[in-house]
Amino acid sequence: MRNLIIFGIFVVALVMVQFAQAQTIEEVLDKYAKALGGKDKLLALSSLYLEGVSVMNGNEVTSKTTKVQDKLFRSELNFGMGSMVMVITPEKGWRSNPRNGGAFEAMTEEALKGSLYQMDCVGPLFNFMAKGHKAELQGKESVEGNDCYKIKLTTSSGKDIYYWINSKTYLIDQSSQKGGGRGGDVEMITLYRDYHEVDGIMFPFTSEVKSSGGGFGNGTMNFEKIELNKPVDAKLYKAE
Repeated sequence: MRNLIIFGIFVVALVMVQFAQAQTIEEVLDKYAKALGGKDKLLALSSLYLEGVSVMNGNEVTSKTTKVQDKLFRSELNFGMGSMVMVITPEKGWRSNPRNGGAFEAMTEEALKGSLYQMDCVGPLFNFMAKGHKAELQGKESVEGNDCYKIKLTTSSGKDIYYWINSKTYLIDQSSQKGGGRGGDVEMITLYRDYHEVDGIMFPFTSEVKSSGGGFGNGTMNFEKIELNKPVDAKLYKAE
């Protein structure tokens, strides 16, 4: 009987801890949404266009990214001697292959499924439950001297992404995820800096990418143009 009571107390305590953690992450992400611009503004974001310039591994790279909420992700990279394009839609995805004259190759079903989150204009962390993702608060860690909440997000496709949210600004200081590289899975860490408001929503105008194991470039991207809710040309949905 005594053991049963002790077990009951343990179960209640465990439930209370889990409930308290759920409340904590809810509060953190609510403040995160407010810091970005507020839920109403974020939910009204239907398309996003970004233009930037970076130096990766000593080479200048220009970048154009177009997103249409839940409908399109298109990334165009030009590195002087060639270019690389990725197109993602809910049904199909393509990548151009610079080694094959820039010809487009269809993405595998698995690769497409794992990339669909990139069509999210705000990012998968905002309103994560409604999108079918899971999030877990994993305590606090320091990022470049800043106290941050560490959150593990698992997308609906099973991809793990880690975020560090600044405990003062409630904006993302860093993210981390793994992807394919020549040496297998490599970790890609992105640092976000120089936040500015664009039409009522905060965006980082500088992002620094650090990766290990090969397959990704290291460098800093400076965004020169960010546009919200602009019409998107239908041809951008095509592999061309």
